[in-house]
Amino acid sequence: MQADLYFSFRSPYSYLGAARYRQLTQEWDLQIRLRPVYPVAIRNPGFFKAVNPMWVDYLMKDVQRVAEYTGQPFRWPRPDPVVVDRETMTFPDEQPYIHRLTWLGVAAARRDLGLEFAVEVSNYLWGEGVEDWPSSLDVPVTRAGLDLSELEAEVDADPDGFDAEVSANQDAEEACGHWGTPCLVVDGEPFFGQDRIDMAVWRMQQKGMVRR
Repeated sequence: MQADLYFSFRSPYSYLGAARYRQLTQEWDLQIRLRPVYPVAIRNPGFFKAVNPMWVDYLMKDVQRVAEYTGQPFRWPRPDPVVVDRETMTFPDEQPYIHRLTWLGVAAARRDLGLEFAVEVSNYLWGEGVEDWPSSLDVPVTRAGLDLSELEAEVDADPDGFDAEVSANQDAEEACGHWGTPCLVVDGEPFFGQDRIDMAVWRMQQKGMVRR
């Protein structure tokens, strides 16, 4: 069984579901392909001005609650993967972290280690809460079985190509009927959110997925 996982490195819910997605591949005869996408703050910068003002407050409460419920450590990354002016909720054009981080995820996925990269890197940012994580990103990347310098060299050689691949991932997710993260897509059917993992398993069992 194969499935695509649309994943954002700035999505707290992506972090909260990452280890569970990896666990599925260990328990079931299942391959999950990571397809990194940009967060909504980059894809739609006006989103936070248009959304109900209560949305952000609820989000912050909910992700902390989910983390407590599942027993996962949680802290917003420092620095934030997306640079934001919190007073105006605007996002400057200069974004030193999120594009590169997403492209590194694409490079890892090309090596069939995308899910490992997503688990280790997101846990490093959100779970371990490492200060100044960009300066020590080699730590989680090594844990994922990859060489950061090798990934960076590939990204530096073709940034436009990586950006195009991320855009293609976003288009593919929307073609399946969704836009959010994390989103597991099985035969074109989207299961949005880490709280839909059990339902995705149920559907894949219907399609013949068996335990390892």
